[in-house]
Amino acid sequence: MKTALSAVLLGTALFFSVPQSAMAQSLADSRQKIDALIETFRQAIINKDTAGFMQLFLREDITWTAVYSDGSVDRYNASLKDPKEPRGTKIQNSSPRKFIESIARAKETMAETFSNVRIDTDGDVAQVWFDYTFIAGDYKNNWGKESWQLVRTEAGWKIAAVVWSAEENPVPRVLPKGAN
Repeated sequence: MKTALSAVLLGTALFFSVPQSAMAQSLADSRQKIDALIETFRQAIINKDTAGFMQLFLREDITWTAVYSDGSVDRYNASLKDPKEPRGTKIQNSSPRKFIESIARAKETMAETFSNVRIDTDGDVAQVWFDYTFIAGDYKNNWGKESWQLVRTEAGWKIAAVVWSAEENPVPRVLPKGAN
């Protein structure tokens, strides 16, 4: 009787442990692939790689939304010289293509740093949440929190939405003479 019960318990333990260990490995693989996607995103900005950057997205028309701090909006609007100029707003929508093309046109080096990266996934969908800093040349342009929604496709992980907060640097940037 003891042997039969031991065999049943051992069989049950093996049945439940194999799928869980396989699931843990699958989630670890997903996290590695998502980490690689994050690094590819970062490198595409540095290298001004429009084609490589655009391959990271599910579609071109994903949600791409910034939420600017009240102070950032107020400073921008106070800096306007012409009252006919469009006023800055708290919520601004754009696209990944417009973002990377503006970086590719810039004469100076651009970079985005990531810290406190958190990834939550079930292996098919994921959320990535992190602190970021965007740097233009040697100027810390803006910073905040950023969130990505990802989906795992037949072609690998793709970014389906990007939403971030932005605090613009309150210290004005001083460009060297002749720079744009």
